[in-house]
Amino acid sequence: PPIPPSPHPSLLRVPKQIIRHPDHKGAVTVAIAQAEQEYTGRTGQLWLVGTGPGELAQMTPAAQAAIAQADVVIGYSLYLELIRSRFRPGQIIEALPITQERQRAERAIELAQWGLTVAVVSSGDCGIYGMAGLVLEQLRSQGWDGNVPEVQVFPGITALQAAASRVGAPLMHDFCAISLSDLLTPWEVIEHRLIAAAQADFVTALYNPRSQTRTQQITTAQRIFLTYRNPETPVAIVRSAYRPDEQITLTTLAKLTEGAIDMLTTIIIGNQSTRIHANWIITPRGYLGFAG
Repeated sequence: PPIPPSPHPSLLRVPKQIIRHPDHKGAVTVAIAQAEQEYTGRTGQLWLVGTGPGELAQMTPAAQAAIAQADVVIGYSLYLELIRSRFRPGQIIEALPITQERQRAERAIELAQWGLTVAVVSSGDCGIYGMAGLVLEQLRSQGWDGNVPEVQVFPGITALQAAASRVGAPLMHDFCAISLSDLLTPWEVIEHRLIAAAQADFVTALYNPRSQTRTQQITTAQRIFLTYRNPETPVAIVRSAYRPDEQITLTTLAKLTEGAIDMLTTIIIGNQSTRIHANWIITPRGYLGFAG
């Protein structure tokens, strides 16, 4: 269909051209317009944004404002789809596959060095298994001076908080989070941490519990916790908290692996005082004494 005339014809510097190469199929359409705002000469901004569990109502106002104000928004395609309604006309949106975290970080830094304001999106909290650490690592490796580009971190509600809120108050006493993904961390290290958490009676949130190819880690984690905890210890299995396909299962440590578990699932294992009452999980803080 024909392209309607620009409402700002003076901004079009090079009219549309269709370019073909004799040795290749297809064509490229190119036009150059002048932006309504100046990009060069500005100090680039890197905004590391946690968007929360997925429901827009659970996204902080500061994070929503950052997404709306950024020149560029970069993230994993699924996470960008969840916040699509917060994009504005004229923004550059770059969606990359889930396995291209380093490419996302490098691209964001490159654009910020040009003077753009770039929002790098992570679900949950960007500083908890998110993109904040990787971006800062990349900057450090490049000799970043801490000033250019400027960096801001916008926290978000992370998966363990979202999961906990859906099942009661399981995190009222000391707790920890452990990812079962051995893609970047050796399994021996993860197993050592599982043993330490189980021995110390931490309420434990398990991230990335099972993938299509990685299925035994959750079974090993269950075995480790059963060594140190009662088989009837309450467990919450929460998938896609606050999203339309949310699933919540309250069960016990002994039956942990019987539930549907995947990479969108967060598992919370209670401590020796955690109880289930009226379909709510409660870990006593100690005000009324501890459950016997």
